Amino acid sequence: MASVSILKRPRHKKDLPPLENGDRLDQPTFHARYEAMPANVRAELIGGIVYMSSQLKRPHGRYSVRVIHWLGEYETNTPGTEVLDNTTNILGPDSEPQPDGCLLILPECGGQTWEGKDGYLRGAPELIAEIGSSTESLDLHGKKTDYEKAGVREYLVVALRTHQVFWFVRRRGKFKEHAPGSDGIFRSETFPGLWLDPAALLRRDARRLLAVLRQGLASPEHATFVAKLAGNAK
Repeated sequence: MASVSILKRPRHKKDLPPLENGDRLDQPTFHARYEAMPANVRAELIGGIVYMSSQLKRPHGRYSVRVIHWLGEYETNTPGTEVLDNTTNILGPDSEPQPDGCLLILPECGGQTWEGKDGYLRGAPELIAEIGSSTESLDLHGKKTDYEKAGVREYLVVALRTHQVFWFVRRRGKFKEHAPGSDGIFRSETFPGLWLDPAALLRRDARRLLAVLRQGLASPEHATFVAKLAGNAK
């Protein structure tokens, strides 16, 4: 009797099982199942574990706007950089987060990210910012570990529950907490001129937040950085 071979057909998106909170998956499997989910579903893969996001409350939105505005002002004055808001980022074999915000150096100016053929961001943004409320523990542990492993150079967490701002910088492959200056101002090492008054951010004082940033943008270090980016441009 002749044998009959049965060809395996690729599974259609509708045949994929839905994502569930706590699923343990690799990035390709997570990505395929995430794309098959309804458009209003938001999920992240952190350390190989699926986290389904709950609805975002008003405080998260208010602080997110402030951080994105602050980063956007920096981008406007720093050609060769780009701000992204809530953008899926494929970081590695077990990590696909969707950070609240990130600031990156464009690849043509020497940055370490690129856009894949599928339109998704790949590689580690130079700076990632997260607004932590119900996600504060995840932001300060699981995500921090993934971002550190992927090569993110600076990581900012606005922790709403404890009313603190954390800034981490990369040192010999590990995140170390970055201390503000004697004037209470954080100054980015990766992005010269990116200055942050954490107290102003926590009280949502937009005028003070932007005034301090503009001091940084007027610094000679920022001018040197802009010239360096222009020189790197391909």
